[in-house]
Amino acid sequence: MPDYDVLVLGEINVDLILSGGARPAFGQAEKVIDDAALTPGGSGVIFACGCARLGLRTAYCGVVGDDLFGRFMLDSLRQRGVDPSGVQVRADQKTGLSVILNDTQDGAYDRAILTHLGAINALRAEMVDRALLARTRHVHVTSYFLQHLLQPGLAELLAEAHRAGATVSMDTNWDPDEQWNHGLAEALAQTDVFLPNEQEALAIAARPELEQALDALAAQIPTVAVKRGADGALCRQGTKRLADPGFTVDVLDTTGAGDSFDAGFVYGYTQGWSLADTLALACACGALSTRAAGGTPAQATLDDAQQLIRQRRQVQFR
Repeated sequence: MPDYDVLVLGEINVDLILSGGARPAFGQAEKVIDDAALTPGGSGVIFACGCARLGLRTAYCGVVGDDLFGRFMLDSLRQRGVDPSGVQVRADQKTGLSVILNDTQDGAYDRAILTHLGAINALRAEMVDRALLARTRHVHVTSYFLQHLLQPGLAELLAEAHRAGATVSMDTNWDPDEQWNHGLAEALAQTDVFLPNEQEALAIAARPELEQALDALAAQIPTVAVKRGADGALCRQGTKRLADPGFTVDVLDTTGAGDSFDAGFVYGYTQGWSLADTLALACACGALSTRAAGGTPAQATLDDAQQLIRQRRQVQFR
């Protein structure tokens, strides 16, 4: 039996989350905000912590700098039950940083993100611990378009994971260059589960409508689940199509909600759950993660998510 349920190949950065009160203005203008939080960041880290919170044995491969933020991130992974033994500490790198500006003015929620890549894009395929790769049931790749040095060797690395008996999932996140290629097709050919959001699915499939994008992606990838925020999610598995309406919760911060969705989906997928139950769990995990600032503080346990699902079913059958 493998030692790990999930091995994450991902970026690592801290998130500095600034919320409410004012919008930034240049011209040396100082503004006062409502709240600030320094939390573990990076899609891969948030996903890994979500998996561990659900009870999956989770390990991580990535790169941090030999600095305060790097030590903060390694401690954060350990505290949340993620094995960071595959993380390399580099004295010649700075740990990545994202500043997230949450805007709740005008009665609507929006956010802007400024990211210093630092060591985010430093992971190479040859740096991934092959012993970890051989000891896991499932490999998850995050932020493909930010991990520039991982791209050239990733397809062969994922093929190696398949040969060792693991399944593979990927969430590319947004492409800052908006080119949507960089060898992605070769990596997707080695992917069992693809987890984009709606805008990413449209761009990667180069289709104007979501159903068309689902058709195109499902022709290449066995399972595709598309996140639609407050509108839930759509999933295709071969010819099977499934929609989940999502859940209504009081939203404080959506940082990492999609990564918590991914964790829920991978949990159901690796446990052999039905597609409907897997998609419901994913939507519940994504929704519940928005209850606090940052991607990890409000992540759901399996009991939390299942309770929310039961509540929705009770409402439906009244």
